[in-house]
Amino acid sequence: MSARVAEVAGRLTGLAHSLFHRLGRKIEEVCLLHHLFTAPTARCFGRAQIKAVDARADAADAPAVHRLTQRSATSARRPHDRIGQATPFIRDGRKS
Repeated sequence: MSARVAEVAGRLTGLAHSLFHRLGRKIEEVCLLHHLFTAPTARCFGRAQIKAVDARADAADAPAVHRLTQRSATSARRPHDRIGQATPFIRDGRKS
């Protein structure tokens, strides 16, 4: 797992956690953008964080980058929707 932070005037304004992992039968590792956070005053950095993770995946020749966001989190989805493409797949969690 790796972390990338955004900083303005010495203050943390955002962070992104990403990791590479094997997926099914693929030999290549894919990249998962695991957490993305930007401070309310620095929303413009969300897109930059996503693009930085994409660039890291490209440098590693990862065939895909996965980003999971709640459908109802409209403000959190904005940078994803501008850059990515929604898929018809639904990710379900395990019941506890």
